[in-house]
Amino acid sequence: MSELTPPVVVLDKSQMADNIGAVARVMANFGLSELRLVSPRDGWPQERAWATASGADWVLDGVKVFDSVAAAIADLHTVFATTARPRETRQPVRTPRESARILYDDTASGLKTGLLFGGERAGLETGDIALCAGITTIPIDPKHHSLNLAQAVAINAYEWRTLILDAPPPRFREGEPPASNDLLLGMYEHLEAELDNGGFFYPPEKKR
Repeated sequence: MSELTPPVVVLDKSQMADNIGAVARVMANFGLSELRLVSPRDGWPQERAWATASGADWVLDGVKVFDSVAAAIADLHTVFATTARPRETRQPVRTPRESARILYDDTASGLKTGLLFGGERAGLETGDIALCAGITTIPIDPKHHSLNLAQAVAINAYEWRTLILDAPPPRFREGEPPASNDLLLGMYEHLEAELDNGGFFYPPEKKR
């Protein structure tokens, strides 16, 4: 089997350059290389990120910036949103190890995958989580459930790296590959427009 392309790491509304640099550092530690930023608070590039990346310059040099989560994951097929808080969504909730296995199998099947992380202060918005294939939650002690951004990325990246080193036989997908996120979003928007034109959303409060 040829070398697998690691998941893309997407940071939504990250607030501090130091944290972006620390994320780049742990990505390099575990063999992940593609970092995407969605509306970083202080813009991009930020010099302090390179200071805390401890030499992982190639990760920061390749950063791509987007205006929305939807745009950042549009070309990806399987994306997991990482969150510590329970959410009112119907997506399955998995541990980083369980999610890594799915990402590994999908990558081996030729699909593009990613991990989505929220900002340091507020985390991810429910609407952005709904764009993902599932939710990844780190099983930390509820008495103290505070992890910084780089720690959360490191735990998920470690699980990916462990699979790569163990090289288990991938469970290849059968049949046609799933649609990428941009195609799915376009379908949902078309469906919503048709339902709206047909008067499905009545009263208007139903359209939420």
